[in-house]
Amino acid sequence: MRIYNLFPLLAGPFKDWEPHLQRAAAMGFDWIFVNPIQKPGRSGSLYSIKDYFAINPSLCAGRTTPEEQVRQMVAAAEKLGLRLMVDLVINHCAYDSELLKAHPEWFAKEGGRIAHPYCMHDGQKVVWRDLAQFAHRPGKAGEELYDYCLKLVLYLLELGFSGFRCDAAYQLPASLWKRLIEDVRRQRKDTVFVAETLGCSPEQTRETAGAGFDAIFNSSKWWDFDSPWLLEQYHLTREASPSISFPESHDTARLCEECHGNVDALKQRYLFAALFSAGVMLPMGYEFGFRKSLHVVDTKPSDWETTDIDLTGFIAQVNALKAAHPVFSEESITEVWPTSNPAVLMLWKYAPGRGSEALVLLNKDPWNRQHVWVDDLYRYIQSGKPLADLSPQWPMEYLPTPFDYELPPGMGRVLVVGSGNNPATKPLPA
Repeated sequence: MRIYNLFPLLAGPFKDWEPHLQRAAAMGFDWIFVNPIQKPGRSGSLYSIKDYFAINPSLCAGRTTPEEQVRQMVAAAEKLGLRLMVDLVINHCAYDSELLKAHPEWFAKEGGRIAHPYCMHDGQKVVWRDLAQFAHRPGKAGEELYDYCLKLVLYLLELGFSGFRCDAAYQLPASLWKRLIEDVRRQRKDTVFVAETLGCSPEQTRETAGAGFDAIFNSSKWWDFDSPWLLEQYHLTREASPSISFPESHDTARLCEECHGNVDALKQRYLFAALFSAGVMLPMGYEFGFRKSLHVVDTKPSDWETTDIDLTGFIAQVNALKAAHPVFSEESITEVWPTSNPAVLMLWKYAPGRGSEALVLLNKDPWNRQHVWVDDLYRYIQSGKPLADLSPQWPMEYLPTPFDYELPPGMGRVLVVGSGNNPATKPLPA
């Protein structure tokens, strides 16, 4: 999946989404992920849902019903070859939801009161006081809550969504997800479920993924290109489920702000995210170097930024490369090989089921040129077949032995075995 995260509060009413959908399709994305669109509670947070069967009024404009406006938006996306995925939030609801009065038995209790969910951040307990924690447990109340969640999924499918990003999936029992996924697929077998598992251990991730999820999100955004933890996690979960990388998300700071507007850093991180794992996700605005973080309460359409950055062509090249070669579109065997310069990453990827193989040489340094020398690139691949340079920028027609090259800041050389020159990856002009 090549996913574009269309953030509802930045995009505004559904009637205004089509230009964003067109841009996503032109960049080669095949999925649109939408954060919650249901009516929020008093806090206004997208993730504090007050009414699961009502649409957020701030996203509606016009005389047709809110549900019909959603269906029209979905139809516009489908005409562009895009499928729609929406957040599924069933671990909590808004604390001012009518559900607390109608079904108090559905909720976890703490000190005799309905509990707020929380997380630990840097050793501190962070409590979300606008949220009420559901209690998914055996018994009559648990069955009623389960039936409510199943009804919710079917409602969102009826609106036109065909996939779900399951918020904080690891906080709910894997058995619940397994049952829900199986019950939904009896009615809609092509429904896609993706688990949000950030912040949990690889073992927890494996257990959650084993419930039948089509994919999970990985933590490659935080990798420093050196520490062993990312590949250790990747190998622990790779066979359990495909994973999705991202250079930033609606929960993180904007990368362009973090790197002080360095376009080479933006290109480097997207190239790595797209080629590292089976799936990739890009939040709205990354392609233009937006610096203002997405906020689940405060973001407005007026926060759309005017910049002199436009990475749409580069992203389209990377996405075409990813789509054309199995080694970049499935969970491949992945290893890091040593290079003559520790500032240059050499990543070997092999998809055994397809016999697809690649080397990626990436300048870890987005600020400076870095030299790399490799005595023989063919020592690092298994097949012995010719390597073709399919890099998005300035591909080389001939790969010399030894390979002696100076990589521009943040640049990656993408070398694919036996692929030839693919028209889908026609290089960008210098």
